[in-house]
Amino acid sequence: MSGEESAEQIKMRADRLNIDNEDILFLGETDIDIVNQAIIDINPKLVIIDSIQTMYSEELSAAAGSVSQVREITSQVMRVCKSRAITTIIIGHVTKEGNIAGPRVLEHMVDTVLYLEGERYFSYRILRGVKNRFGSTNEIGMFEMREEGMCEITNPSDILISEREDNPSGSCIVSSMEGTRPILVELQALTSQTIYGYAKRTANGIDFNRLALLIAVLEKKAGLMLGTQDVYLNVVGGLRINEPSIDLGIIMATASSFKNVPIPKDMVMIGEVGLTGEIRRINLIEKRLKEAERLGFKSCIIPESNKKDLKDNYKLDIIGVRNVNEAMKKALG
Repeated sequence: MSGEESAEQIKMRADRLNIDNEDILFLGETDIDIVNQAIIDINPKLVIIDSIQTMYSEELSAAAGSVSQVREITSQVMRVCKSRAITTIIIGHVTKEGNIAGPRVLEHMVDTVLYLEGERYFSYRILRGVKNRFGSTNEIGMFEMREEGMCEITNPSDILISEREDNPSGSCIVSSMEGTRPILVELQALTSQTIYGYAKRTANGIDFNRLALLIAVLEKKAGLMLGTQDVYLNVVGGLRINEPSIDLGIIMATASSFKNVPIPKDMVMIGEVGLTGEIRRINLIEKRLKEAERLGFKSCIIPESNKKDLKDNYKLDIIGVRNVNEAMKKALG
């Protein structure tokens, strides 16, 4: 069911993607009563509604996309499809803040909530589970938007660091867990003398407040005078990472740019940084190390507390550190 595009538009898209399947039926309709009747008559195995904000019910006087319309239409679709054991995918718009547009109760009504995330100017997309009544939400799918549609990326780490040929200062490889999958990502930091009355901080792909906090740790515990430096940090590939295990990478990339000393190209940084400058333990360290080893990295700086618990033998040179100063000595000399 589509309230967004006509049959002609859908057909053009299907031709471009080489989709030719007689079992796919299309209904261009926004009246939910007609949609529900079509579901009852056809009794399909799968129903896709695009999008819930374009549907309306004549029983309500509110405009399509309003809170009352979205809530009532979702309730009707669930009642019809669940009574017939029909799998249903409801596509919804999101707000500028990234939340589903409409009432929050919509998320509570459905069994599963999936977010398709991606930056506007990058081709990568992440399908992330936010809610799942029948399984874990600790899994993601990573895709690339191509001419033939969204294609799965089976090796995200290799894609995200494939263009890292030289070894400039301010570049660092970190390991992030996306669900249960370890992904190696490149962080790039740039520090430059500010020309304004106050130093500017810009973060792309990480939380801005986290960057400001880690810069304060560098100033207080490592003695780097960043108060007169503009600091810019970017996660390569347009990804957004909220995991604290990349803290050490943020610290080291920033210090590398400030000192103009490159970090070894074959080194990976893993660790959470506390306010006192200590490097704190992180989880799933074995999976992260095996991913780094698989991709050919030679050394890895991790928290000392994690290193003590390692049992398996690795080809990596695993370096345990207790604080930011130790990490800087090991990576920057």
